[in-house]
Amino acid sequence: MHIPDGYLSPATCAAAYAVAAPCLAVASHRVSREVRGAAVPRLAMLSVASFLVMMVNVPVPGGTTAHAVGAVLIAVTMGIAPAMVAVAVALLFQALIFADGGVLTYGANVVNMAILMPLVGAGVYRLVAGASALTSRRRVVAAALGGYVASVVSGVATGVELGLQPLLFTAADGTPLYNPVPLAATVPAMGFIHAVVGGPAEAVVTGAAFAALARRGEVRTPAAAPAQASGGVRVLRHPGRVALGVLAALIAIAPLGLLAPGGAYGEWSTEELAAEHGFVPRGLAALASVWQHTPLPDYGLHGVNPVVAYWLSAVVGAAVIAAAVYGLARLGNAWAARRAG
Repeated sequence: MHIPDGYLSPATCAAAYAVAAPCLAVASHRVSREVRGAAVPRLAMLSVASFLVMMVNVPVPGGTTAHAVGAVLIAVTMGIAPAMVAVAVALLFQALIFADGGVLTYGANVVNMAILMPLVGAGVYRLVAGASALTSRRRVVAAALGGYVASVVSGVATGVELGLQPLLFTAADGTPLYNPVPLAATVPAMGFIHAVVGGPAEAVVTGAAFAALARRGEVRTPAAAPAQASGGVRVLRHPGRVALGVLAALIAIAPLGLLAPGGAYGEWSTEELAAEHGFVPRGLAALASVWQHTPLPDYGLHGVNPVVAYWLSAVVGAAVIAAAVYGLARLGNAWAARRAG
């Protein structure tokens, strides 16, 4: 779902930024007022977890890959606004450091994974969970189903954005300027990929993690823990060794993503496009290399063993994202306190 630069027209990218920017502004404002104390490091750790699960690619029949995002897990355990901010930060550094998703297309990737997924997933979760107890099996099922549906919706939205390009933006001779694959192919492909692999992966991550966090009393959102249903909301504990152990485990297994054959649908290189379609769209070629400052492109490093480079990328990304989310949340807390005072 990480759309690279060149696949969307500048107009499409601008429209996506116009949607993403106010959503993130509102979400950031809410996080600055509502995410405090032990919740700040918890949000940082969940943002890191989102980044790490996105590194674990899962093979899809037909030679492509998919991955979980973790957006719905954050939405159902901390809230929609924290999920938007956490995933948006992870996506930003994926684009800037690893060239996983574009800089121009960052707004579209935020819309698909940091906005649509939390909104849809939390909506399904609340609908299915109802007023059941926090630790009930029904809530685990609700969280998993929310993850599944949100993944499929996000995948289809990505397919629509890609597929509209050859309809709306063509050269004088009628050839596509950006993504050349038509809507009739991109939507079914992205729907299938996320219905059979991406969605189940998201459901497993969301359901399993939610169950573990709920048992430890570490779920606290208005929909997730109504006092009348769960016997009172328990105070979030400061994340400690268990959370750090989970992140360490995710870093350790990250290179499993290298085992998946092929690449993600809609993220083809210019060489792959030329081989498949006989040409590279002019607009795509012009925008594909707009950002050339990625120190670890594709989670690799020239002259370094791919597994070692993948581990290095996981550690670097985790450290940068944790520091960014933690620092931004603390700055937001200070800004909110100053305004209130």
